[in-house]
Amino acid sequence: MMAISVWQQFWAQAKGEAILVEILAIKGSTPRDSDAKMVVSASDVFGTIGGGQAEYMMMDEARKMLRHGQTHREIELPLGPQIGQCCGGHFTFSLRRLDASAAQIFEQNLRDEVQAQTPIYIFGAGHVGRALAQALKPLPFKPILIDQRAEELAKIDGIEKRLSPLPEAELRTAPEGAGVVVFTHDHALDFMITGEALAMNRFFYVGMIGSKSKRNTFRSWLADAYPKASFDQLVLPIGGAKVKDKRPEVIAALVAAELIEQQAAQAQATKLKLGGEYAR
Repeated sequence: MMAISVWQQFWAQAKGEAILVEILAIKGSTPRDSDAKMVVSASDVFGTIGGGQAEYMMMDEARKMLRHGQTHREIELPLGPQIGQCCGGHFTFSLRRLDASAAQIFEQNLRDEVQAQTPIYIFGAGHVGRALAQALKPLPFKPILIDQRAEELAKIDGIEKRLSPLPEAELRTAPEGAGVVVFTHDHALDFMITGEALAMNRFFYVGMIGSKSKRNTFRSWLADAYPKASFDQLVLPIGGAKVKDKRPEVIAALVAAELIEQQAAQAQATKLKLGGEYAR
């Protein structure tokens, strides 16, 4: 819920004087899609419409509106060399003054977006688990950090934390389509949690930290413990095999990228499947 508190602080400091800048339409190549938004006050900005010269121009136009008392404008902006951007696309922007009612709607929409974020269950609050939780905070995921050790959970703030004597039990209430990443301090516990997750067959991502040797050992263990579970759904090693850097922050960045990529691939597959069903 960090985005909510940042917004509330922004709106309080704006004292009711702010402009909502929204992308109404796009053509061609642009740095953000339609419906991207930012809110501009006299001294601050919340959100982004893609950065670059286009964003600076809209910030300037929004502040002109605040100074001149304007309430609404629409602006067409081609992204060409004349403004120092070579995307070649075209934006249509809406700039509208926010009143208290509109600000409440904006905050509720923000809450809905946060609520819709995909939960990622991170088992293990050690160095890598904490680094991944931090890496996921600004991304469209909701990190949930789970551990048996209160002292490890105490080392991080600003995310949902669960102290659980039986971490694998947390999977039973995890929603379909969540992600599961396993980094515990105990290989037997890693196997138990990962086996449970694979047997449930309802998570978009199941990953476990480890080596090729651990992968082979787990494959044999899974065949005995959960014969109906699909080993092929497991991501191990996590974060891909190309980068060998073992620093927690690097592993976290690689896993975060892997989560984004796998979620996008699944969304595309679902879209194609639905398209095929409608075509029948």
